[in-house]
Amino acid sequence: MSIIVVPVSSSGSQAKRAPTVVALPAGAAGLSKASVAVCHQVTTLDRAKLTKRIGALSAELLLDVEGGLRAAMDLE
Repeated sequence: MSIIVVPVSSSGSQAKRAPTVVALPAGAAGLSKASVAVCHQVTTLDRAKLTKRIGALSAELLLDVEGGLRAAMDLE
């Protein structure tokens, strides 16, 4: 069974690609450094490849990611 994922990157060059990139501060969802959710690169993974849960985003950050996904799919 597959799961849909939004990749996360700590690359500074990705951070400049707003509005489809959402800033995630260090500490959010267990991230060790500031990162970005790259909403224009949504993909699927086999659920078996996910071995452990690292963390979860706050409701506020999830809304920001939803906005990034809407922008990536041109739904706004």
